[in-house]
Amino acid sequence: MPKQKTRRAAAKRFVIKKSGKVLRRHAKLRHLLEWKSPAQRRRLKRKSVVSPADARRVLAMIPGGASG
Repeated sequence: MPKQKTRRAAAKRFVIKKSGKVLRRHAKLRHLLEWKSPAQRRRLKRKSVVSPADARRVLAMIPGGASG
């Protein structure tokens, strides 16, 4: 049986924790930052948990992500 391939685009965008949670970055942090408040910029810097419906799709693109 051939080795499973990882979708490199997904591997660069998502982090899979040991608990199985999938983390992602927030949007709206690329430009026009001077008009956003410092509190909003700090909040957008933090990672966010992917919804369970999308997490199943991400885990399918990254084989063996949570298991190591």
